[in-house]
Amino acid sequence: MRPLRNPAIQTALAWTLAQWMRFCFATIRWTHRNQDVAEAVWKQGGGVVVAFWHSRIALAPACWPLDRAQPPRALISLSPDGQFIARAVARLGFPAIRGSSANKDKADRAKGGTQALRDGLRHLKSGGGIALTPDGPRGPVRQMAEGFPSLARLSGDPALLVGLSCSPAIRLGSWDRSLLPLPFGKGAIVWERVDYPAGADLSEVALDWAQRLTAVEAEADAITGLERV
Repeated sequence: MRPLRNPAIQTALAWTLAQWMRFCFATIRWTHRNQDVAEAVWKQGGGVVVAFWHSRIALAPACWPLDRAQPPRALISLSPDGQFIARAVARLGFPAIRGSSANKDKADRAKGGTQALRDGLRHLKSGGGIALTPDGPRGPVRQMAEGFPSLARLSGDPALLVGLSCSPAIRLGSWDRSLLPLPFGKGAIVWERVDYPAGADLSEVALDWAQRLTAVEAEADAITGLERV
């Protein structure tokens, strides 16, 4: 059995990761760009769908103020690695909805994508926020699955694209070269709001939003000086 699949090891590592992230977030010097866009969404209330690329998942809790934004839920895959991530982000105030963000084929439905979509819509209807990585859990990198725009279309709620960056950082050897923050560095959070166009083709919206999400991430990297991969 892989060590990460052991519940006791998962719990210990998740606690350690959560504490490390909390320490890093407190010591990083953050630059916020276009946050007024997000502030307007938070102020108006109601549901909101949030997306960032999978490689920046360890930075994501830094962008969501729990004291004034919609109550968040993180859409996280049913994989063993997803369970570990779910435990860690829950300790930072982001309970998980388990399932895949891609929900268009039979294999994905078996992983819980359809149920996750229903649970996500229910949370949005109650006025909450849903955060997800539309290229997760295994890529391809920066290619958007249709779960994210589907949630925006079905709910009618605004969507926020978030570019996240920090430097220095540890770049892991995972499929997406995920970042793990280091303390006392520079960080950046860049926002863009998008709304699902009435009658638009889902695949075309996914392609457009993928390009926009990559652009705000690149802008965040330019602020911190992080080399893009």
